[in-house]
Amino acid sequence: MPEIVLVGLNHKVAPVEVRERLAFNAGGLKEALRRFGRGNGGCKSYGSEGVILSTCNRLEVYTLASCLDDGESSVCRLLEDCHGEDSAVFRPHLYARSDNNAANHLFSVAAGLDSMVVGEHQILGQVTEAMETALAENAAGKVLSALFRHAIEAGKRARTETAISQGTTSISHVGVELARKIFGDLTPCHVLLVGAGEMAELAAQALVESGAERITVLNRTRERAEGLAKRFDARPLGWERLDEALSWADIVITSTAAPHAVIRPPQVEAANRRRRQRPLFLIDIAVPRDVDPDVARIGNVYLYDIDDLEKVVEESLADRRREVPKVEKIVAEVEEDFMAWYRSLNVVPTIVDIRRQAHHVQQAEVERALRRLPNLSDDDREIVQAMAKRIVNKLLHHPTICLKEHANCSDGYQYAEIARDLFGTDGHEDRKGDPS
Repeated sequence: MPEIVLVGLNHKVAPVEVRERLAFNAGGLKEALRRFGRGNGGCKSYGSEGVILSTCNRLEVYTLASCLDDGESSVCRLLEDCHGEDSAVFRPHLYARSDNNAANHLFSVAAGLDSMVVGEHQILGQVTEAMETALAENAAGKVLSALFRHAIEAGKRARTETAISQGTTSISHVGVELARKIFGDLTPCHVLLVGAGEMAELAAQALVESGAERITVLNRTRERAEGLAKRFDARPLGWERLDEALSWADIVITSTAAPHAVIRPPQVEAANRRRRQRPLFLIDIAVPRDVDPDVARIGNVYLYDIDDLEKVVEESLADRRREVPKVEKIVAEVEEDFMAWYRSLNVVPTIVDIRRQAHHVQQAEVERALRRLPNLSDDDREIVQAMAKRIVNKLLHHPTICLKEHANCSDGYQYAEIARDLFGTDGHEDRKGDPS
């Protein structure tokens, strides 16, 4: 039976300059999922099932493989092929886990324990979306879809049965909190949101709650900028006015899905000359990054990326950390439930095969006996058939109970293999098992 294998990296083990190289956009994610064995015809197969969780803080690939090492090698090839990156760049940052350790990690992620902002809500939606996308691309099958359903259960229970998410914030909220620390009162500040997606929406909400009144939303698609601006009484702006906006904004929060930087040093230098030495604060919460890191070298310009926000997060974790043991207990319960189901997959086919083979033997022997007793009445024939069935059921009762009991144990697979050897089953329906 294959192992569940997780290979990934996150904000704890890899800096943003590595994470952004492996981030998937929507099209790239679907293309990658099609490369798994259940996919829609990619040129290579990297596993019989696959789910990819790609967020600003993590890239994790879940697959099925013969062993952990094979799974890790397959995922590295996948990332090399999809991103054109040499694995030497990212492999030192990867973590790899299998079976119950992989399940425990995913359930902890969904519960918010592994996020930069402990208990944040957004990750649960991202886990759900990862599963739904994999299912839509026919990449997730029976095992990984069950794994992710259990993860969603763990995430929901953590947020309803504990206070892990009470008062929690998203990365967008943390970016606004940083702006508040810098400026204090945000009321007189011009705030420019570059991007109009979910992260920008969360930032706009946090800005309004923090008293910001002069908010402008700029996006490549004007209609999306107008829609978000209308909801928060902000001003929409077309993408062509980005350079102009940089000359008057006090705070710029960027969160686009662009695959490359959209704000570069020449733009900021030109804006800086028009600003007359007024400082410009850029808070980049996108991965890949929206702002070229060389912008930070320009005078009176202060750039913060998503890794810088972790320092702000640390100051507000005390209350939520007290809830961590409660969430860990939930994660352990869900993990136990999932692993019991997963291990049973080893045993159930074995039980079915053993009973099928016993049935073939039973039928063959009954038919042989009845041919030698042609004068039996129909009632007598039924008695012989019933007796043979009872004998088989009684002989198989104890082995079946033992197999089911060991299904939940780590040695369940070994018991299933031994049972197959003892009973001589090979999984083929046409095997008769007739010893004579």
